[in-house]
Amino acid sequence: MISAQAWADAQILWDYHRMHHTPRPCSAAVGLGSHDLGVADVTADLYHQGMAPVIVFTGATSRTTQARMPRGEAVHYRERALALGVPDSAILLEPRATNTGENIEFSRAVLAESGIAVSSVLLVSKPYEERRSYAMIRKLWPETEALCASTPMGLGDYADSIGDTHMVIDMIVGALQRLLVFPGWGLAIEMTVPNTVVTAYERLCSGGFISRLLPADVVVRPGI
Repeated sequence: MISAQAWADAQILWDYHRMHHTPRPCSAAVGLGSHDLGVADVTADLYHQGMAPVIVFTGATSRTTQARMPRGEAVHYRERALALGVPDSAILLEPRATNTGENIEFSRAVLAESGIAVSSVLLVSKPYEERRSYAMIRKLWPETEALCASTPMGLGDYADSIGDTHMVIDMIVGALQRLLVFPGWGLAIEMTVPNTVVTAYERLCSGGFISRLLPADVVVRPGI
């Protein structure tokens, strides 16, 4: 049972993680691997809208996706997109990445090897990964303009679609921790994090929503 306070805090983080970008045509779309096939659905829809002429699906497997996507996240995404009418000729696969940094760097390499000039990327992720993915691509691929997109759902509907509300909140918390930590590791640009967001994050950590946190003994605040 999720308490009213935990739900309110999760909503604060959810709203912060969304970038609210308006999609427009880009050189390529990159669908970041995860447990959520909705990423493939959104990417396919954007392709059909003419927002990108080519798609890179990137991702191997993780502890979350091993059972759900045994052939690899990128492969399952590709199969979903094909079923949604995206032509195979418009899809590139990157099946090795095991984290977001690798998703970005390996996708960049796949596009370069295919001779595709890239000046802008439509970065498609889970809703609560938009801001962290944006911060990372701005650091790791700074010469490329990035726009974020994800499933247009509210937190409640999204948690229902996944079927595990506690896991979704754990992941929202984990995404915020990485956004705080990664700039210091050279993996992301600094993003302004309001105090209300940090306070909500700390309450959720204290409330036990910690299964997706990086190993650490302390909660890291912005600037520390």
